[in-house]
Amino acid sequence: MKIKVLGSSAGGGFPQWNCNCRNCDGVRRGTLKAKRRTQSSIAVSANGEDWLLVNASPDLLTQIAANPELQPARRARDSGIAAVLVIDAQIDHVTGLLMLRERDTPLPLHATDAVWQDLSTGFPIAPILSHYCGVEHRRIALDGAPLAVHALPGVRVDALPLSSKAPPYSPHRNAPQRGDNIGLVFTNQQNGKRMFYAPGLGAIEEHVLAAMREADLLLVDGTLWTADEMIRLGLSRKTAADMGHLQQSGPGGMIEVLDSLGTTDTRKVLIHINNTNPILVEDSPERRILAEHSIEVAHDGMSFEL
Repeated sequence: MKIKVLGSSAGGGFPQWNCNCRNCDGVRRGTLKAKRRTQSSIAVSANGEDWLLVNASPDLLTQIAANPELQPARRARDSGIAAVLVIDAQIDHVTGLLMLRERDTPLPLHATDAVWQDLSTGFPIAPILSHYCGVEHRRIALDGAPLAVHALPGVRVDALPLSSKAPPYSPHRNAPQRGDNIGLVFTNQQNGKRMFYAPGLGAIEEHVLAAMREADLLLVDGTLWTADEMIRLGLSRKTAADMGHLQQSGPGGMIEVLDSLGTTDTRKVLIHINNTNPILVEDSPERRILAEHSIEVAHDGMSFEL
């Protein structure tokens, strides 16, 4: 099972187009040791040729250009993207679907009922694409059964409901539904190796913690270092929790959660990193703290094989 990190940043990318925080300004000027990043997305393959795109970032065209595996050029019009799975209906995870409109067959799209409702009404990407390639909705039922993902033969995919909130444009924004956000477990059925992927984790529920304990690779929420990071910088009035994310530092933070797993062989990687987060700076004290806890920071182009 092959995993590619196409984009490792939170919404807005890094640097964010209109942000002049220390991180964004520093990476533009070249005064900080930091890599530019596109918005969060990964791709998973069983054979290295057919890929399941997990979340369709607004930066998708840039990501395809940077990853030749996604454009195998086997015929006049071709793509290695065999299907798409979206974990929620947030702009930074679904806008890239519009970039796939030139397909000559309907786009297989795995989504929960709650997300499909959002993509059919509040942010009507599905009706828009019906005028182009069309969308074939493949329902994520959240009934405990593994998903039928034909693009990944030999790989079991399980979806876990997460506590979350639908996007602002969702018809059920103020009435959260099961399936507004999900985490994913990918299992290589030949060797039993597992990856847990959840770029948005606002709460660590028991079923989530169990999935994290069993994983060989964790790609989990790395959005903010502190709960009040955006507030302190004068960039938002919202805490990490308000935005549906668990901060990395402090009591109950992601570092503490990852330390509690008690696993030594599990690879722990933070993804979906906000442009304000000091862990983006490679020689920062915060990055050294992560290294002391054997926690990595995802970057675009990072790859894994399980």
